[in-house]
Amino acid sequence: MSIKKEIPNTLTLGNLLSGCFGIYFVMQGHILWASYCILISLVCDFLDGFLARLLHAYSELGKELDSLADMVSFGVLPAFMLFHLVEASCGTQCSVGLLGFYKPFIVFSLAIFSAYRLAKFNVDTRQSDQFIGVPTPANGIVIAALPLILEFQPEFSAYVLNFKGLLIYSVIMSYLLVCELPLMAFKFKTWDWKSNQIKFIFLVFCVAGLIFLKFVALPLLVASYILLSGVLYILNTQKK
Repeated sequence: MSIKKEIPNTLTLGNLLSGCFGIYFVMQGHILWASYCILISLVCDFLDGFLARLLHAYSELGKELDSLADMVSFGVLPAFMLFHLVEASCGTQCSVGLLGFYKPFIVFSLAIFSAYRLAKFNVDTRQSDQFIGVPTPANGIVIAALPLILEFQPEFSAYVLNFKGLLIYSVIMSYLLVCELPLMAFKFKTWDWKSNQIKFIFLVFCVAGLIFLKFVALPLLVASYILLSGVLYILNTQKK
């Protein structure tokens, strides 16, 4: 066994472990700590890919392991967090209408479509330099932001604890995870300005957003990323 090849895999397992801890915290009612777990998973997910490229430590095992870890940290954990928030916000309306169906269950569509999206990613050869459909970490970022907004920017609580909005989000994001929309992948093969200018500008935009809007910026930046990718796709299609 090559130790070098196991370095990225160790970080991937750290991603998975953090996701498991996050589910535990949701079950204990500590949803803010679950947000921290998603953030830790995001760091591990970035570093495992970065080190795999740096060390030339790619492997089929690492690819499959990464998807399994992402399924927990950015699929199952965010779904449970959203379930918790919907329950907290809908009160007596949770089972009113829709033949008495318990509405918070709708958010588990995120876990289902995350699994489909990750399986699709592993067999889709078109996704080497771009994503087809929203990557699961983007969903993780949005969900992780919600408890952070409630804790540190309570003036926006009414927007977060809107159960209809949360349910609509879960349905729309479930679709976006598996749709055929090409999105930018922030994988830098080179660091020159000419071939990466859009990515660099967007990263500067992200930093500015976080400085001025703090955690509220995270959902807005994910939405901007999706919209920007859609605009670029349309422009590239028209050029052809």
